[in-house]
Amino acid sequence: MTSVPEQPVVEVVEYTDPLCPWAWGSEPVFRRLRAASSGQVVWRRVFCILFDGNDDPPPDPAAETAWYARYVEEIGTHTGAPWAARLDRVAASSWPSSLVAKAAELQGADVAERVLRRLRETVFVLGEPADTPALALSAVRGTPGLDLRRLSVDAASAEVMRAVRADHAEARRPVREVLSVRSASPHPGAAKETAGGDFRYALPTVLVRGPAGYRVMPGWRSYDEYASAFGALCSGPLPDPPALSAAQALQHYRSLTDPERKLLSHGEWPPPGAVRIQTGNGPLWLHPAEAAVHPAAGRTSPSAP
Repeated sequence: MTSVPEQPVVEVVEYTDPLCPWAWGSEPVFRRLRAASSGQVVWRRVFCILFDGNDDPPPDPAAETAWYARYVEEIGTHTGAPWAARLDRVAASSWPSSLVAKAAELQGADVAERVLRRLRETVFVLGEPADTPALALSAVRGTPGLDLRRLSVDAASAEVMRAVRADHAEARRPVREVLSVRSASPHPGAAKETAGGDFRYALPTVLVRGPAGYRVMPGWRSYDEYASAFGALCSGPLPDPPALSAAQALQHYRSLTDPERKLLSHGEWPPPGAVRIQTGNGPLWLHPAEAAVHPAAGRTSPSAP
C-alpha cells in the first residue's frame, strides 16, 4: 500500500493587537483568507502589545481621546470598518486583552476567534476598550463554548504571561524587508521604532513561511496581494472559500460588518432576525443568538424582518 506524502507545512504568522484599528479594518480580508486557506496552512497569531502601558499619563486625557478618535475615523475611511460613535478613552494597555485572547486559544480555535472578536469590538463598536483584566473578561461573557471561569484562571497564569511576553519579544525582531517599505498603500506598514530604540512590526503584518522561503506583507493590503503570497508558498493558488448565503454567514461568524458581509456572503441582506447595531460608521450585524449575550445588545436597532 502506497502512503500519500504529507504536504509541507506552511505557517501564517499574523502580528496583531486586539485594540489596533488597522487590524480591525483588515478583518474582512483575513476572515476570507482563513476560510480559503483552511487545511493548507497553520495560522498563528502574535500579540504585539500596541499599548504597552509604560507611557506617562497624558496631561490632557480628553484631548488625547479626541485626537485618537479622529485617527481611528481616518483609518475607517480607508477600511470601511465601524468606529465607535463615542470613544470613552484611549486604551491604557493592550496587556489585559492580549492575555485573555491568548488564554482563549487554550479552549480551541473557534472560541479563540470569537473571544478576539469581542475584544476588538470593545473599542470599535462600544468605545470602551478592554484595557483591564475585569473589562476584558466582562467583554467576552456569553461567548459560545467559552468556559469563563477557566479563561479567568488561564489569563492570570504564568504560562499565558510567558506566551504573551514571547509574542511581545517576537514582534520586536522584524525581518529586514519591513524596515523600509515602499508602497502606495495608505498604511505601508514599515516597522515602527520603539521607545527603547528597537523596531517592531507595524500592525497588522502577515508573514507566510514554508519550505520554499517566506513572504512578508506589512500594513494594509488587498485580498489578492495576500492570496498571491499564500499561493506561492502553498501547493497552488488559493481556492475560493465556500460560498455562504447571508443567513449561513451570519450564523457562522455571528458578527459581521458591512465590508465583511459583502466579502463573505452572497444574496439578499439582511437575513431574517439579524440584529443591527449602529456605530459611527455603518452597522454591525449580529446573529440573534449573539445579540442576546453581546455587550452592545442594549444599543440595538430592531431586528430585520
